[in-house]
Amino acid sequence: MSKIRIGVDVGGTFTDVLLMNVSTGETHRAKTPSTPEDQSKGILNGILAACEKAGVSPADIKELMHGTTVATNAVLERKGARVGLMTTDGYGQVLQIARSFVPGGLAGWIVWNKPEPLADLEDTVEVLERIGADGSIVRELNEDSVRQAIAKLKKRGVEAITVSLINSYANDAHEQRILAIFKEEWPEIPVSLSSDVLPEMREYERTVTTVANSYVRPTLSRYLSSLEKTLSENNIQASTKVLRSDGGLMSFDIAAEKPVNLMMSGPAGGVKGALWIAKKAGFKNLLTYDMGGTSTDVALIENGTPVVRRETRVGDVSVRASSLDVRTVGAGGGSIAKVPELTKALRVGPESAGAVPGPACYSKGGEEPTVTDANVVLGYLPVDLLGGEMQLDREASIRSVQKIADALGVSLEEAAAGIISIANENMFGALRLVSIEQGYDPRDFALIGFGGAGPLHANALGKLMGSWPVIIPPSPGVLCAYGDATTQIRNEAAKTQIAKLESLDAATLAAELQSLGESAAALLEEEGIAPEDRVYTYQMDLRYTGQGFEVPVKVTIEDLKKDGFQAAIAAFDTIHEQLFTFKLDLPHELVNLRAIVEQQEQELHVQELEKGTEDASEALVKRHDTFWYEGQNYEAAIYERAKLKQGNHIPGPAIVAEMDATTVILPKHEAVVDAFGNLIINPTN
Repeated sequence: MSKIRIGVDVGGTFTDVLLMNVSTGETHRAKTPSTPEDQSKGILNGILAACEKAGVSPADIKELMHGTTVATNAVLERKGARVGLMTTDGYGQVLQIARSFVPGGLAGWIVWNKPEPLADLEDTVEVLERIGADGSIVRELNEDSVRQAIAKLKKRGVEAITVSLINSYANDAHEQRILAIFKEEWPEIPVSLSSDVLPEMREYERTVTTVANSYVRPTLSRYLSSLEKTLSENNIQASTKVLRSDGGLMSFDIAAEKPVNLMMSGPAGGVKGALWIAKKAGFKNLLTYDMGGTSTDVALIENGTPVVRRETRVGDVSVRASSLDVRTVGAGGGSIAKVPELTKALRVGPESAGAVPGPACYSKGGEEPTVTDANVVLGYLPVDLLGGEMQLDREASIRSVQKIADALGVSLEEAAAGIISIANENMFGALRLVSIEQGYDPRDFALIGFGGAGPLHANALGKLMGSWPVIIPPSPGVLCAYGDATTQIRNEAAKTQIAKLESLDAATLAAELQSLGESAAALLEEEGIAPEDRVYTYQMDLRYTGQGFEVPVKVTIEDLKKDGFQAAIAAFDTIHEQLFTFKLDLPHELVNLRAIVEQQEQELHVQELEKGTEDASEALVKRHDTFWYEGQNYEAAIYERAKLKQGNHIPGPAIVAEMDATTVILPKHEAVVDAFGNLIINPTN
């Protein structure tokens, strides 16, 4: 029997499901409305629809990989658990003191409202103990103070506990003992230990990360339990995994314990899917651009490797957890356009019409003009959406956008074009964050556009960025689900070790990294991943002596044993110069060691398209006389993507329609269909 794998991505507007036959490479896709009241319903609807298309039973599904925004939304909407925080005596205000950093300009401190911590000071308790920075016990744990603190937290009605003691990264004995006392006194409460979640120095970062873990833990645990129950009730006995922020996979059980690693789970799926598709197409340097109904996520991939950062930021909360460097902007197909009475200046987003009521053209009660409505007015989005399964109301879009035109005193088309231009500039700004502001030239990268709305805007963004070619993968609307279905299990282990490199022995350090690798590999061992199918990556967090921040540098065991720290120092200086435009002639200092273990990438069969000629007329559906661009109305050809063949050329202006997305090819541009069905768009002059 063929192995059936399911990838699921839940967005704010739609839930995307991809069913993959691992043996043949055959795929089937489903896109269903998200069900915010119970996301498992939308997931089940998508799975059943995909199974019906594939002609398989839900019982045939062997693996289910899921990217989720549940943890993200809990933080953004401040709908997480009430967290009780237990700290060392004298450190109860660790979250309030935080770091002396105020975002914004010179006057930022005047207008900036300091965000409320995820654990209230009233729900913070202190216990008598002290661990030294070297791991020695300075003051023995007073267990009576722990039991008194637990009694206080019970009265406060907290729903989850964080234990974060000073220097516990160096010695976790006291935190482990406190966990044992909780199991005696309050066994049902979920407890997160900072030495388990983030065993690294810096008490604020370690505490806020562990508190965030506790904050979303009950919510995510309930969500995953509900999903597993729904799957079981429908005879789906698949192995279930959830996507981590850093692009790896973890089991539902581990995810429920350490949900802080899922803060960017949803966007990570798109990056992994884009990487997988682009590798097959022969592109290694990519800017990924994922535009959905509510927001747009962008990332950079250099030489086939996504940029990973050691910090995850969700809203005004920053936690120390590895994640793909994905930046998000509130610009999506559902972003609402407004002309405030005070300024009379057009604004687009971040408020979104979402799935309900949605854009005006969806005929679900929405009346506000959105980016999707502007695309309909300009003729970029045909009225037959989702392969004819959904009809758009063009007249409703015209009525909604006309309100903007009247407010600005311009024509209907100019108002719609203005909405599109501002949305594009918002997304352009996000792309600059991951490219130009990180020392990369966007002209050295291809741009891959996906998501339900991404292909509508990708060609225009390619022009703004100078990033060519623009790549539109097959089924771009469900590429995040594709990424979920093609991702591998991943785990990491880290430890803090502060010392000047000149005082360290490289061979000894190599042995410590290998030991960390063995610790990280234990999870893969539990998942049944054979040793020969594991890939080990090692990092050292380095800085110049005297600096207050560090930069992760990839190292190899072979280089450390053969040439000492030469390669690591050279790599650090190069990265530092790229990020900050200078390097220093100072000694280098080690801060953290890290080992990452990942399942070997699986070679999945990919079906190639039937070869054709340059002539794409067999896929031509009709001529479209409404295509307004830069003050001129064009006649555009509409093509059915499912009928395109390898080698077909599609000159712009043109529209390529498919089940889950619509691609716009602008005038003076042309798309070529490659062997794997990607649309490769380049300017023609």
